[in-house]
Amino acid sequence: SVSACRSSCLASCSLNKIPHSLHQEPTLYTVKAVLILDNDGERLYAKYYDETYPTVKEQKAFEKNIFNKTHRTDSEIALLEGLTVVYKSNIDLYFYVIGSSHENELMLMSVLNCLFDSLSQMLRKNVERRALLENMEGLFLAVDEIVDGGVILESDPQQVVYRVALRGDDVPLTEQTVSQVLQSAKEQIKWSLLR
Repeated sequence: SVSACRSSCLASCSLNKIPHSLHQEPTLYTVKAVLILDNDGERLYAKYYDETYPTVKEQKAFEKNIFNKTHRTDSEIALLEGLTVVYKSNIDLYFYVIGSSHENELMLMSVLNCLFDSLSQMLRKNVERRALLENMEGLFLAVDEIVDGGVILESDPQQVVYRVALRGDDVPLTEQTVSQVLQSAKEQIKWSLLR
């Protein structure tokens, strides 16, 4: 039970002379944010799951800092502002998954790889800025399938792609994408001009 585990953890901390204040309770909330930036460091997608950066101004400042620290390096992990950041770049996109400083980097990397591999399948291996902007709806659905409220739900890209395809089929006609509405309007204008 949880209380037995807590008692065991407290006893272990006191036996090993670890201050209880440094001991972290286990939690399912592992992801603090998922970001995708372009090669200029501009936000294409950002989803924050807690109040570490409550305002858009603070979020943009963090994103600028993270981009400046990571865009010229070949490593995959960074510690920045007390957070663990795992990242990957591809052509003109930078993908980031952020967790707390005590978070398991392998768990965060599994989220990052799942997101990248899911998008790669959905975009037919064409993971670049233009293709991503044309398929933002799929990106939103994929991230929602992988992480919900900071809790990792899925790390298998095949399952994510399958579920996104299912959810995409369920979108009612009233929720057409902006591009579909614009294309429809262009067609109507074209036909009205040709009459």
